[in-house]
Amino acid sequence: MRHHEPNDSAPVPAAPADLNLLRTFLAVYRSGSFTAAGQLLGLSQPTVTTQIRSLERQLRRELFERLPRGVAPTTVADELAARIATPLDALAAATGDGEPRQTPPEPVHLAGPAELLATRALPALGPLVAEGVRVRATPGLTDPLLDELRAGRHDLVIATTRPRGRTLTAVPLADEEFVLVAAPDWADRLRAPLAADGPGVLHTVPLIAYAEDLPIVRRYWRHVFGKRLNCRAAVSVPDLRAVLALVTGGAGFSVLPRYLCAGALESGALAPLDAPDDPPINTSFLVQRPGPARSAHVTLVRDRLLTAAREW
Repeated sequence: MRHHEPNDSAPVPAAPADLNLLRTFLAVYRSGSFTAAGQLLGLSQPTVTTQIRSLERQLRRELFERLPRGVAPTTVADELAARIATPLDALAAATGDGEPRQTPPEPVHLAGPAELLATRALPALGPLVAEGVRVRATPGLTDPLLDELRAGRHDLVIATTRPRGRTLTAVPLADEEFVLVAAPDWADRLRAPLAADGPGVLHTVPLIAYAEDLPIVRRYWRHVFGKRLNCRAAVSVPDLRAVLALVTGGAGFSVLPRYLCAGALESGALAPLDAPDDPPINTSFLVQRPGPARSAHVTLVRDRLLTAAREW
């Protein structure tokens, strides 16, 4: 009698009883790579690969598509993860599996944009630090930081975009409004021509930008002016606080989040070049890996940031 191999649309067989294989599977599913899962579990990459192959043999299904960088879950993996994630997370929480044994607890690793960490996130954590919570902050750009979060290098990441896929969980943190600004001398000269002739008049003024590809300024141009930006940065520096200092010092114009330049606008050190009815808004997100937090201090930091963000 000939036996037919089951196809991907068939139900997933009952999960095997080996919890170690299931834990490894869930770590790979959530982190998106065998290497990252190994770092999270304290296993070597070959051990993770062997365990996943063993689980695939038991299930008689392929769980992950191997990619040049990491893996992608199959529909069978999606179904298996949906079935086992909640019970495994509950078991880990009940047994303390994965909880740090050190006293005091390990530091909470928080990452995000340098200026947002410095001016908002870290000051909000002051009371927790005074109570014994330790924090290690890493500044950087969103995409690399999210990759490092998947690999287990951070506990929490403040991201300027919502992460794609199912390997991370994200909740909205705060909205930031963008403002087109210059020093008062520049603003006095530019406001009337800008209103009369449009943004082309700014092409002869030095542009101070966060990055060479001008992501913030380009977005402002599309949203407010409905035009494509056609100029290059006179200065590019990956820290909005440095951009603010240059613009306040009269170097040229830029687009900045209002929270960062509110004091300079209020004091008159900086002036808006226009006042659109619908300014661009960007939402930041607080991102972490699915499942229970590594320690109670991670949860404390997460909750404190979400509470403080309501007043930002």
